Amino acid sequence: MPRAGLSSDAVIERAAQLLEEHPDDDLTLAELAQSLGVRTPSLYKHIDGLPGLRRGIMLRAKRDLAAALAQATIGCARHDAVRALAAAYRAWARANPAQYPATIRAPEPDDAADQAASAAALDVIFTVLAGYDLTGDDAIDATRFLRAVIHGFVSLETAGAYKLPTDLETSYAKAVDAMVTALDTWRRP
Repeated sequence: MPRAGLSSDAVIERAAQLLEEHPDDDLTLAELAQSLGVRTPSLYKHIDGLPGLRRGIMLRAKRDLAAALAQATIGCARHDAVRALAAAYRAWARANPAQYPATIRAPEPDDAADQAASAAALDVIFTVLAGYDLTGDDAIDATRFLRAVIHGFVSLETAGAYKLPTDLETSYAKAVDAMVTALDTWRRP
């Protein structure tokens, strides 16, 4: 019988916390079990081994990022929405640097939960881009552009690559301003 209060969600949440606390260590089921006060075999009642745990962390991270983006963009349009999206994306990645890499992969085609979790963030971005009248292929191209700029900046930042003395906040604000400018002219020939 599973331990009272222990669920798949609780196991995955604790694993995500451990991942953030020790990002350079490989998370093991033994470490996770010890932190939860159970024996390792007890985890198998809640997750499908280490692959199931990794999948659970990935799904949780994608959902959490999508929720942060959605919350940040409520009531915003066009430039304000892009700026809110970019700020929320960066804030989430900075707060969850060990989980962030799990959010960037395209969903597995045969995994409905992964498809849904990935679509949630994409839907927020498409809604923001609709404010620029970007739909269809234009929206896909613009989404790739936004993700490339934001992800590129955030990935380099969380990896510790920015050591030049120029203010990092100013650099990010300029990158976001450049995205806004590009979106204003996206559909022009």
